[in-house]
Amino acid sequence: MLDLSAAAYSVADVIGCSAALSDAVLRLRGPAQVAELGRIAAALTRSPWGRYVPADVVAADPAPPHALVQEIAFDEHRFGRFEVAGRPSYSTVERQHLASLARLAASVLQVHSVAQRTTHAYVQMEAQMQHQAQMLDQIHESVLTMDQHGFITSWNKGAERLFGYAAVEAIGRNILFLYEDDDSGFHDDFMEGGGRLMEVRRKKKSGEVFWASLSLSPLCDMNGRATGLIAYLTDITERKEAEERIHHLAYYDALTNLPNRTLLTKLVDQALSVSQRSRLQGCVLFIDLNRFKVINDTLGRPAGDQLLREVARRFRDVLREQDVVARLGGDEFAVGLFELTQHYEASMVAQKLLAALDEPFLIDGNDLRVGAAIGVSVYPQDGADAETLLRRADIAMYRAKQGVEADGVEFYSEDMNQGMQERMRIESGLRQALGNGQLTLHYQPKFAIADGRLIGAEALVRWTHPQRGLIPPAEFIPLAEATGLVVQLGEWVLEAACAQAQAWKLAGVQPIRVAVNVSAREFTPALPARVADTLQRYGLEPAWLELEITESTLMHNIDRVIGIMDRITAQGVTLSLDDFGTGYSSLSYLKRFPIDTLKIDRSFTTGIPNDANDCAIASTIISIAQQLKHKVIAEGVETPEQLGFLQRSGCDEVQGYLFSKPLPAEEFERALRERSWAQ
Repeated sequence: MLDLSAAAYSVADVIGCSAALSDAVLRLRGPAQVAELGRIAAALTRSPWGRYVPADVVAADPAPPHALVQEIAFDEHRFGRFEVAGRPSYSTVERQHLASLARLAASVLQVHSVAQRTTHAYVQMEAQMQHQAQMLDQIHESVLTMDQHGFITSWNKGAERLFGYAAVEAIGRNILFLYEDDDSGFHDDFMEGGGRLMEVRRKKKSGEVFWASLSLSPLCDMNGRATGLIAYLTDITERKEAEERIHHLAYYDALTNLPNRTLLTKLVDQALSVSQRSRLQGCVLFIDLNRFKVINDTLGRPAGDQLLREVARRFRDVLREQDVVARLGGDEFAVGLFELTQHYEASMVAQKLLAALDEPFLIDGNDLRVGAAIGVSVYPQDGADAETLLRRADIAMYRAKQGVEADGVEFYSEDMNQGMQERMRIESGLRQALGNGQLTLHYQPKFAIADGRLIGAEALVRWTHPQRGLIPPAEFIPLAEATGLVVQLGEWVLEAACAQAQAWKLAGVQPIRVAVNVSAREFTPALPARVADTLQRYGLEPAWLELEITESTLMHNIDRVIGIMDRITAQGVTLSLDDFGTGYSSLSYLKRFPIDTLKIDRSFTTGIPNDANDCAIASTIISIAQQLKHKVIAEGVETPEQLGFLQRSGCDEVQGYLFSKPLPAEEFERALRERSWAQ
């Protein structure tokens, strides 16, 4: 406070100077403040001249001579000084008044300085917080903070865009209101600490549920103590849906929506682990549909696909929820059965699956029927993993297909495996035989009944194995058909037969018809061009070649088959219908086929003349052929009695062991030159 002891100064003067000084410090800045503080000092000391010199200019502006100078300082902080002059001298009281004014000025300036710094710091902090808030609002991610109990304390614009809630709607609520369902593990998830990264499902204001990537970081106070969490969320729904689509493509069959082989293997292996711990049994059923290929070829692929979808639905309907049914490809399915106490339970399920196929399928207005062959392998005796069980169930299925009734069930046994290994050895050996010169052709002569002339031959393939010797055709021909090797085999036979015919032609032999068997797999639109190319390369006239086609080959897509046949006969190559009477030929189709010869199957020839049914069938075939202007040849003729009956019935040609067995090329050429057989 100012010293009021001097009577010369009124209280009003002192209070006025004090108030003026405080007002100047708080209200004025710069030169105006400097001038006013100097005026107050002069007024208080009644000096003609006075000034206030701030601390930053003290050194550069020395006080005038004879001036009264008073430093303004608070603790160690110097604010400047007061200078007054113009009087010869100043009394002690005047000096004390100026010192008191300096102390008051120092106090006010100190308070004002602190207030300014505090205000500035607050403004800076507020600006920084506003800047950070703007940054958070501009980023794409949604950012929110919450306390240790999960109550939201901040909510940026990204969170508003993602969830649809404004900040005022979200702040103060518990984070659980954004969950799809109540999550009892909330506190564990959110309170374990920051740094967690997880994929979660959350719910928007609209009710839409979406996938989000959630990252958590700890929220700490100035002392580093955790006060809550910062959550960063990004919508990853599109990525998750893409991952799900990729997963579905990788593990599910696109046609039936059933698991594929890859997923089946995983599921079976997982279930077997559980069964092992529980000491329970498991089974794998391998299912192959019967008669599906005929339907697919006849009605087309769309109808076949619809049939497969219906089969899949029926299988799913008769199985338990815990059973696994998969489509392996084509018309093959597999079923995994687990937690079985007895393996015979698998037989009951297999019968249910067969029964599910009993009712016809209505596809495009057609009542279609399919059956199935089912092979069963049992865990643990038949294998300890999915691949082994599938492979052995496949072996058992193959055995079921070979049974008297193709629609049946077979359990795997070790002898089946041995048989399958033998089958694989033959298949592997046949592949090698095609390229290693192990195949040869024998020729079975064909004779005209009327005059006994040798008029042609059927080319029959023979396989001489380097270790096993001669392998009967009955062992490898069906295997070639089942594996598709029959196409390569047929190409080899056509090539070899034409090469031999060329050799006979060059040797001066008159043309004869060499018959080559054509399988159903070979009978494609590419066949006519292949025949023409082969004849041209060997310089053969078409009269040298005859193609024998099995009856069953002709019963799929009749118009396409007739088109192929017309292109072949247009070249001058003749066609014969092999195994006539054993298939499902329609006489309405038969008259449309451009064939030259009908061949009576040996199964009918064998019973002649003792079996009345065989005699009736043979006679009928001969009669049909005569009406349609076709020649008839009977195969498998072994006795004079058979020959006599066929001759009386009007058969044109014969072949069989009564006349000759199949001969190597050299022996057949000798017989060819003789041109007859002894009657």
